[in-house]
Amino acid sequence: MEVILKKDVEHLGFTDDMVSVKNGYGRNYLIPRGHAVLATPSAKKVLAETLKQRSFKEKKIVDAAKEQADKLNEILDLKIAAKAGEGDKLFGSVTSADLVNALEKEGVSIDKKYISIAGGAIKRTGQYEATIRFHRDVISAFTFDVVAEAK
Repeated sequence: MEVILKKDVEHLGFTDDMVSVKNGYGRNYLIPRGHAVLATPSAKKVLAETLKQRSFKEKKIVDAAKEQADKLNEILDLKIAAKAGEGDKLFGSVTSADLVNALEKEGVSIDKKYISIAGGAIKRTGQYEATIRFHRDVISAFTFDVVAEAK
């Protein structure tokens, strides 16, 4: 079954992508939740026109995303302080929401759903890497440190 995505779907595609999925997934999940529409000939024509019009606006959006990525790359030493116990074990964990808050203080605003930390939540102090997606074409790797909070 071919469908046209109306929203970004993790591990499937981005908005206005035409993808092929199994019938049950499309009929029971994507279409009822408004994530996709059936790829009929008329829907394909509408999609082609939408993509044609969007190509002009897309350049500005990509440039803005690259500007944000450059601003992120200028941040050389980002440290996130967290309460730690014996050794390097944290009380709780550091997640993408904590990384968003730290980046906001540095002047880079990004939604937490576009940040993926390798291994999920961080439970120990040390240096970690996150992948940040500003746009479907602009993806940046970012290194940060998790340090013990001063007592």
